[in-house]
Amino acid sequence: MSITSSLATLAGYLAGEFDNRPQAMADPAWYVHLRLWQRPLPGLFDDRSVAFFLEQANATTLDRPYRQRIARLEEQEGNLRVQYYMLKQRDAYIGGGDRPEKLASLTPSDLHCLPGCRLEVTQETIGEQLYRFRATMPDDAECCFTYGGETRWVKLGFEATATEFFSYDKGVDPTSGRALWGAMLGPFQFAKVRDFVWTA
Repeated sequence: MSITSSLATLAGYLAGEFDNRPQAMADPAWYVHLRLWQRPLPGLFDDRSVAFFLEQANATTLDRPYRQRIARLEEQEGNLRVQYYMLKQRDAYIGGGDRPEKLASLTPSDLHCLPGCRLEVTQETIGEQLYRFRATMPDDAECCFTYGGETRWVKLGFEATATEFFSYDKGVDPTSGRALWGAMLGPFQFAKVRDFVWTA
């Protein structure tokens, strides 16, 4: 597979199950205790990118996960990028984060690309063979999609290391820019609790 070492490292950092229990216990008014799954989807697109099925759940209702989506990592002209996709039949894949067999039939035709929902990624060395990746939306990007008959606007972003994943995702009011849900006072701070093996 012709992916770069930076892309492979980022994919390894993202692949796993994550939990933010310490943060939720310290500040329960602003941070729900969540479980986040980032399940690799080998070969979904091509041999130059790595795809993930993402979903999360309230830790008290793990049987009712939500925010199912696909993230595609690729490197173009030396720059790491993330592109997000919606599932056309979301209900068919609910629970796939913890039960990957539900994702076995997934193909690109099952997805709808969200052109404005994209991130640019930078890489920082923080130790020997250790890195921090920061993903932010370009200034001209507007991430919106229709869900339940309503148009939703979202600001996306994350930081990832070998052991942590910080999510800056939040819903916003398109007129005022005011945060409506999500990382309103700073990122959700997830620690990796389980690695998911992924193959190039």
